[in-house]
Amino acid sequence: MLNQQTLNRPASFSGIGLHSGNRVDMTILPAPANSGVRFRRVDLEGKPEIEARVENVGETTRSTTLAKGNVKIHTIEHVLAALAGYGIDNAVIELDSNEPPIADGSSREFCKIIQAAGIVPQAEKRETYLPTEPIELESGETVMTLFPDDGFKITCTSADKNGQFTQFYSTEVTPKTWERELSHARTFCFYEEIEHLIKNNLIKGGSLENAVVIRDDAVLTTEPLRYPEEFVRHKMLDIVGDLSLLGRPVRGHLIAVRPSHAANCEMVRLISAQMNRPLRAAQAFGPPPVPARADGGRTAALTELINAGTGLDAMRVMQIIPHRYPFLMVDRVVKIDGNKITAIKNITNNEPYFQGHFPGHPIMPGVLQLEAMAQVAGILMLRQAENAGQIAYFMSAEEVKWRKPVLPGDVLVIEVELVRSRGKIGKAQGVCKVGDEIVSEAEVTFMLRDA
Repeated sequence: MLNQQTLNRPASFSGIGLHSGNRVDMTILPAPANSGVRFRRVDLEGKPEIEARVENVGETTRSTTLAKGNVKIHTIEHVLAALAGYGIDNAVIELDSNEPPIADGSSREFCKIIQAAGIVPQAEKRETYLPTEPIELESGETVMTLFPDDGFKITCTSADKNGQFTQFYSTEVTPKTWERELSHARTFCFYEEIEHLIKNNLIKGGSLENAVVIRDDAVLTTEPLRYPEEFVRHKMLDIVGDLSLLGRPVRGHLIAVRPSHAANCEMVRLISAQMNRPLRAAQAFGPPPVPARADGGRTAALTELINAGTGLDAMRVMQIIPHRYPFLMVDRVVKIDGNKITAIKNITNNEPYFQGHFPGHPIMPGVLQLEAMAQVAGILMLRQAENAGQIAYFMSAEEVKWRKPVLPGDVLVIEVELVRSRGKIGKAQGVCKVGDEIVSEAEVTFMLRDA
């Protein structure tokens, strides 16, 4: 798994907005790991930001628009494609207008400023998503199917409504192929669409300098076509940009026939729904909600203790997490230091699972060591005051290793480090020890929900 990436230094570009016709100054800034890509409107009071996520998509007519409240940012796909094509995970895109500059209608100019600024790796690992099964979408004339794949590949067919200018292209998308095969492809439209676009107050900044116009059998452009299949390659460029709204790279082969921004974004929603399916299953098997009640400030007091790094005894642990006998896997928290926590579970002959695991040869089940890591990680998330009083739902485990059996009389020391936290989702690296020896380890992912 590769590490996340951001820019080495700010990258700036100025030009005209395609639909607004306004002069736009854009600067792409480096951003911390796990922060994702977001747009910032520096021309508005408070400099509001919008995350480049499919949840914030407001419109998909002729381009992709993000919206949050009254703030909108149009035609985001070309700059997002440049970032995604190079594998840049974290960036802030500052704009002094409501859309990025259109440049020449492709991503070429954005690629130039990104290359000049440089791309640097970050310490945190990049998380990709491998579909668990094919995802299919049919919407009007559009058909799209995503198959699991080791890398990311796009196979695309485009055509106008009369079946003219039908083009096909297929390529594995890597930083090199992105720059060489897709990034130079310009946006295009049909001549008969222009009047409609103008009447709808669009393409005020449009010209043959930033778009290719098709009129009957003629192609109107200020320069020769950059690729034999420039039209379908631009459709693929749009796909790269729109799919980045998932928030993480996809490992799959996307086959698309007559794609559109609306269909691209709907495919992202379908991928997101599949990706979150284990989360919904975890919620279904989680503990039932506890009715809200006044606690006389107890939650605030516990949060203060946690933030101070003070250890927590068994009673305080049970005030934080809802687990009870026989499924409470934490007896005491020894220490909390920043993103690290150490807790203890005393393994006695009275543990109920020893009756069947195994008679005459009692061993603590490895899955319960995993559960202990998840419970301790959930406690760690509560060092953030806004999370106090919530429940940690165990979602998944990766890189799991069991090294030695844990026996009655052992003291299980659980050490957890929070390596990623985005909203209510946390990912932690956990290690269980007996004495100085590691008996198990894993990466656990969990989600916090209201109690």
